[in-house]
Amino acid sequence: MITGIIVALPDELTTLTSKRIDRGHCVFIADKILVAYSGAGAANAQLSAALLISKGASQLISWGCAAALDDALKPGDLVIAERLITRDDEYIEVNHRWHTHAHSLLSPLLTTFIGDLTESESIVSSNKEKQHLHTITQAIALDMESAAIAKAAKEKNLPFLTIRVIVDPANMNMPAAISYAIDDHGEISLKKLALFIVLHPNELIDLIRLGFYFNAAKSSLKQIAKKIDSLSHFQ
Repeated sequence: MITGIIVALPDELTTLTSKRIDRGHCVFIADKILVAYSGAGAANAQLSAALLISKGASQLISWGCAAALDDALKPGDLVIAERLITRDDEYIEVNHRWHTHAHSLLSPLLTTFIGDLTESESIVSSNKEKQHLHTITQAIALDMESAAIAKAAKEKNLPFLTIRVIVDPANMNMPAAISYAIDDHGEISLKKLALFIVLHPNELIDLIRLGFYFNAAKSSLKQIAKKIDSLSHFQ
């Protein structure tokens, strides 16, 4: 049984493997673990899910970071979603046995939350927007890719799981520099980021804080990566 893992961002990818993977491609990082680097967003995630399935993946994991919608979640906390909420308000359940196995395996390592994970078309920057999404969906976190991967798994009747770690808490406003410097694939242009900071030096403190939060998330993902083989075997 081959486990296919979809990762959206380069920094998330480094928590799993040191192997080079071009965007839109996949490589084996172990005998039965195949990783695809998709780029950000639902469309890219869907393409990578299809690629992994075509290469023989029989179960899929959405791997990476998420934004908190519930105030209880802190940077570095793990979210193992029970259901994915799509933009069309479709609810997709993850595989129950895999979910139970993942929670049993990982909750001793990290503060772990179970709940719904909702889909966003773009980065949700403001804490007011996060609060609104929490109110209308009751989801505890959001990301841009998991629901699309869940759809692809459901279409092929394959088990699906999310491994998502919180970066920005619910009460945080995302620095405007991120929206300015990020491209369509979720990658940051350092030149654009530096230019924005020069023009808006007051953003620097929030960017430093976000950097600490992102490092906390990556540290959690690296801990989980050490268990990836055990995580993949749940049947």
